[in-house]
Amino acid sequence: MKTDFKFSNLLGTVYGRGNLIFSPDGTCLLSPVGNRVTVFDLVNNKSHTLPFAHRQNIARLALNPRGNLLLSVDEDGRAILTHFPRRIVLYHFSFKENVSALTFSPSGRHFAVGIGRKIEVWQTPSTPGDGADGELEFAPFVRHHQHVGHYDTVQSIEWSSDSRFFLSASKDLTARIWSLNPEEGFIPTVLAGHRQAVHAAWFSKDQEKIYTVSKDGALFQWEYTGKPGVEDIEDDENMQWRIVEKHFFMQTNANLTCAAYHAESNLLVAGFSNGTFGLYELPDFNQIHNLSISQNDIDFVSINKSGEWLAFGASRLGQLLVWEWQSESYILKQQGHFDSINALTYSPDGTRIITTADDGKVKVWDVNSGFCIVTFTEHSSGVTACEFAKRGNVLFTASLDGSVRAWDLIRYRNFRTFTAPTRLSFSSIAVDPSGEVVCAGSLDSFDIHTWSVQTGQLLDQLAGHEGPVSCLRFAPDGSSLISGSWDHTVRIWSIFARTQTSEPIQLQADVLAVAVRPDSQQLAIATLDGSLGFWGIESGTQESGLDGRRDVSGGRKISDRRTAASSAGTKSFTSITYAVDGSCVLASGNSNFICLYDVRYGALLKKYTVSVNLALDATTPFLNSRNLTEAGPRGLIDTAGDASDLEDRLDEGLPGSKKGRNVDAAKRRTRPEIRVPGISFSPTARSFAAASTEGLLIYSLDAQSQTTFDPLDLDVQTTPQEAIKELERKEYLKALLMAFRLNDAGLLRRVYQSVPAEPRAIGLIAGQVPEVYLARMIAFITKMLDETQHLEFGLWWVRALLEKHGRIIRERKGEFTAEMRGLSRVLKGVEREIGRVAEANTFQVDWLMNLRERRSLEEKQEPINGAKLLEMRDAADGDAQDESDGDGSWKGLEEEENSRDGERDEDQFKGLD
Repeated sequence: MKTDFKFSNLLGTVYGRGNLIFSPDGTCLLSPVGNRVTVFDLVNNKSHTLPFAHRQNIARLALNPRGNLLLSVDEDGRAILTHFPRRIVLYHFSFKENVSALTFSPSGRHFAVGIGRKIEVWQTPSTPGDGADGELEFAPFVRHHQHVGHYDTVQSIEWSSDSRFFLSASKDLTARIWSLNPEEGFIPTVLAGHRQAVHAAWFSKDQEKIYTVSKDGALFQWEYTGKPGVEDIEDDENMQWRIVEKHFFMQTNANLTCAAYHAESNLLVAGFSNGTFGLYELPDFNQIHNLSISQNDIDFVSINKSGEWLAFGASRLGQLLVWEWQSESYILKQQGHFDSINALTYSPDGTRIITTADDGKVKVWDVNSGFCIVTFTEHSSGVTACEFAKRGNVLFTASLDGSVRAWDLIRYRNFRTFTAPTRLSFSSIAVDPSGEVVCAGSLDSFDIHTWSVQTGQLLDQLAGHEGPVSCLRFAPDGSSLISGSWDHTVRIWSIFARTQTSEPIQLQADVLAVAVRPDSQQLAIATLDGSLGFWGIESGTQESGLDGRRDVSGGRKISDRRTAASSAGTKSFTSITYAVDGSCVLASGNSNFICLYDVRYGALLKKYTVSVNLALDATTPFLNSRNLTEAGPRGLIDTAGDASDLEDRLDEGLPGSKKGRNVDAAKRRTRPEIRVPGISFSPTARSFAAASTEGLLIYSLDAQSQTTFDPLDLDVQTTPQEAIKELERKEYLKALLMAFRLNDAGLLRRVYQSVPAEPRAIGLIAGQVPEVYLARMIAFITKMLDETQHLEFGLWWVRALLEKHGRIIRERKGEFTAEMRGLSRVLKGVEREIGRVAEANTFQVDWLMNLRERRSLEEKQEPINGAKLLEMRDAADGDAQDESDGDGSWKGLEEEENSRDGERDEDQFKGLD
């Protein structure tokens, strides 16, 4: 089994905190999710997470106008420079302080950073082709200038269209105009007049107006004009930036939290703390839309380049929306779990993942697109377990509200609800492979409840455990039910036998998780002492075991008085699963690690680190002594009373209350702790998913191939002449790729027909075709099958492409739908034509085959020499004289018939010709 799994994608959460940015073409949206960046492709309906990770939550993102450099900065001021199309980290840098604003200039040569009260302008790191020699810089971050003048935190920086000036808005109630380089006659200007913190400031398209918006909902329009009432209004001494218009949003008991301005269309979008946003047309301040999209603050809003799509992010509930204001429709509407994920499971075909969380929601995620396609909210409490039926699209979930529910994933509805005679909180679930029986266990009761799926009736309560039931599993062949309990036993039940007996397996500690090998011959058991045991189901004896306490030992919490090595709280596995072939087992627990073990030898094959985010607890084995004060750990000290804003200092919740009108249900009172409560292998064995505090992590063997790299992208010598030279050197693959790159139909056909007509050579070339050209290759082969007479040659290509790239086509079938439909249509047409010709010539073909067999028999006869031929003729004459005349007449008839047969054969051959 392959073990080279790499991080592939992050699901389960779509927005953390920070700013949202669109790509330069306006089709992709970049969203900060904790310490990672997720990219949503709004046109192709897909999403992916960039492979790098910060040490803290991301605070600011910026993408240069060319769209090839991404700069992300975390809360500690540490920046990562990434090549966005290739998803490669180029450089690490630290601004040494918290960054509150970050933006690139329209020219792409500089970017401005707001660091506290200062503004720093830096030169954009060069990329190949930017400089005079096209060389990269050894130290890419060079500071151009530093601007000081504000008295409080800078909240926003906006550039002018010519990249000569930029505006800064600050909490000191002012906005300021700065120049990139010293300009003759220009003096940095202060725009004062707001009564509360200025949130943002923008230039108009013609740069004749400036708009500033403050927290209290005031919008000021500034123009460079003279003092009103003065006769000589064009005098330079009287000319300065003045307020010419004042507008107010008039939102009752709500403050402005975010705003964005689109200069080309004069559109202003403002989001407020009551969850509403307004769309206005400037300079007349005409309201176009006013819509409520959330019950909490809207943290950030962004507009794409065309001004058609508006992106909103709300961090408290993890909401991300993209709205098209002209059609008044949602382009994207996603929300992750705002509480910790408890369990997950793959669908039988591996295309979907189901997650359950403490927020009472059940979400279905599409693996290929990364989007949540449906959310079930019928449970009234936390959902603790979920499992798919092996047959049909039926999902079962167990919840703390005392119910087990069955969901139809075709119609997306709850069609059956199972309850116990008494009020119980179910914590584990198991489904019979046939999908007819479902079992559930609870920590409140020692019995296992069994229901019929068809009738919904309680069939039986299996008694035998002397402690709470912690886990349940059905054997894949359906022969037995395995249950684990805190009474140090695992029981194997034969619930379908005439006598429901159970065989106990005695262990040394509480049982936390069990897993059954796919062949139903072995059982893996994880106990509280950190050990993994492998037992034979039929024999009931232990086959092997290992001690995983050192492997699963997690990091040190911020409040721990003991080191991570001495702490026993995380030294156990809470979730285990077998690989598809049963050779390996994957285990996780309340720690930062996922362990992959070899079952036969008990060896640790690989250890995956889930997160490096220091904002989560227990991600590092050591604590920084600088964060330990006399009052306790610095991270646990409440600093809300030192906030500058009044609403941030106030706490309207009652002590101990967790519900109410003014209490945020998603607000964390303590630092979240890193843990991995659920883990599962994909049915295809190409990936596995882990439910963690950060979200749903996908690790895949195909993570490296997701970035489609064109090997000829960097070659400037791609010409038809070079392609022909490569073809003459018999470099068929390179010539084929160059023809695709040039998009020359004649050259492509020439290269295609020059490939040797051998299945082995075609298979070798087809296996090396990059994924980026796979769809075009299938479409081209389809065209050649339809237009040319080289039928067998084309079918060899089709078979080779499907054999080499069949898995990729199946996993990404949405991308190859059009090409595969076209290929299927052409192949069906070829099949019909061959069938029609074969039916018309059936008897003729049979006659030709028989004629060929007769000729081959004649050729195999022994040759006769001349002397022997004379003897045979004399003997025949002597016999003829002795015989009667009747026999001679029969001989003449035979010769005449043979001559007629020969003439008929010649006529038929002429007709075939």
